[in-house]
Amino acid sequence: MRLMQYNPWLESAGIDVEISPLFSDEYVLGLQHNRRHAGDIVRAYLARLQRLLQRGKFDLIWIEKEILPWLPAWVEFMLLSRRVPYVLDYDDAFFHLYDLHPRAVVRWLLAGKHPALMRKAALVIAGNNYLADFARKAGAGRVEIIPTVVDLDRYVNLRHNRSDKGPMPCIGWIGQRASAMNLMKYKEVFLRLSDEGRACFSAVGIDAQSLGLPMKSVEWREETEVENIADFDIGIMPLVDAPFERGKCGYKLIQYMACALPVVASPVGVNSDIVEHGINGFLADTAGEWERSLRMLLDDSELRHRMGLAGRQKVEREYCIQVTGPRLAALLKDAAKVNNIGK
Repeated sequence: MRLMQYNPWLESAGIDVEISPLFSDEYVLGLQHNRRHAGDIVRAYLARLQRLLQRGKFDLIWIEKEILPWLPAWVEFMLLSRRVPYVLDYDDAFFHLYDLHPRAVVRWLLAGKHPALMRKAALVIAGNNYLADFARKAGAGRVEIIPTVVDLDRYVNLRHNRSDKGPMPCIGWIGQRASAMNLMKYKEVFLRLSDEGRACFSAVGIDAQSLGLPMKSVEWREETEVENIADFDIGIMPLVDAPFERGKCGYKLIQYMACALPVVASPVGVNSDIVEHGINGFLADTAGEWERSLRMLLDDSELRHRMGLAGRQKVEREYCIQVTGPRLAALLKDAAKVNNIGK
């Protein structure tokens, strides 16, 4: 979402892009099932080192967070060329994995890694103000905010009122195993609404039953994720109020709103910017606030419809690639400091 979906926009702006992921799809899939193999990590790091030996052929290197996780900044500086500028992109407070790590040795070795990388970057692109403020305090020379967005061409003809599609409204969530624990705080609320027959619950991307959540588990696939979200009546995004979560970009909220769904979210980080309380959804902190907000939406299909339309309109104004695509292309060209990048 931060990199690959921009390819058509960059190519139309005359920028040639070569993508080099660190890990394979198979490795990432394994993470969702709590599996990882050291051999896959070693092969991934070696492949990246080999790729960086070709760095001189590029006008600009665009890095998602860092080149080699869990290795110090000086290793990355050895692999980067002073003649080729680089851009850093952040959609999570990844730096807190180091500077807030429980082990003192990790903090000593790596807490300064991201600030060091930011100071030498031609540009730091941040998904929200929290990330941007960190980069500015670290001494980054140029920081620009570009939210994580959707492609409106994938979210078409989705404005609807689902009140006649089933016996009860569906409250839904989409995400990965790593963020599923945010649902646990409100598990009793979900159980109560489910037991009363007020709502059914759906979770896309996780095995909800293994976590004891009263939610139908739906396998995530890129080809069907929009359709799966559009089957919800209400989209939710609970978060704990902690440093790493304050750096999140609220992408699932934007997906829900692109499907014209009302949302309920924790007032943490950028969620408070995306959700306009009482207009396109509700911000809820305590279990009581969550239950009241969900019951209000479950009781009023017209309210769901009205808030869903307001959310869709906000996505069209601020959170779509049709708005951010041309801006990102201009920023990358400027960072490369040439007019004929990629030609």
